[in-house]
Amino acid sequence: MSAGLTRGATNTARPTGARRGTVVVTTVASDSHTWNLVYLQMLIEELGYEVINLGPCVPDQVLVDACRETAPDLVVISSVNGHGHQDGLRVIGALRACGELTSTPVVIGGKLGVAGQQSEAAIGELRSAGFDAVFDDSSTTPREFSRFVGALSPAARALERTEVGA
Repeated sequence: MSAGLTRGATNTARPTGARRGTVVVTTVASDSHTWNLVYLQMLIEELGYEVINLGPCVPDQVLVDACRETAPDLVVISSVNGHGHQDGLRVIGALRACGELTSTPVVIGGKLGVAGQQSEAAIGELRSAGFDAVFDDSSTTPREFSRFVGALSPAARALERTEVGA
């Protein structure tokens, strides 16, 4: 795989059998934190997904290229440094500008601003820019994120990929 993709190797408790799909986990380009990515990887693997953890400080184009290569069922962008809102607007623009990624679910979460909890207007701006969900760490819980991931429909994503490729 190109772009230095790392597939998750954590063997956590989860039902045996077929995987539900693939999730790309990353930070924004300005965020060097890794503990959040490891936590998210373990959580998502427990929900039955294969995780491709791109690591910290991922340039926008590396993320776009990795998503084009792997056609994930979900992209999860995490921020700990407080620049998630600012960087997230740029990143979602790059992802949504790529034809084959326009319908890929993309979420962002963590510390999205340096001033703490994001306003409804700031969260709305992220949603309007193209994020399917926003999980501000001041106002949402891991359980809400798990519910969102658990509700993803891999069959619908497979159909969308078939239609795009046809």
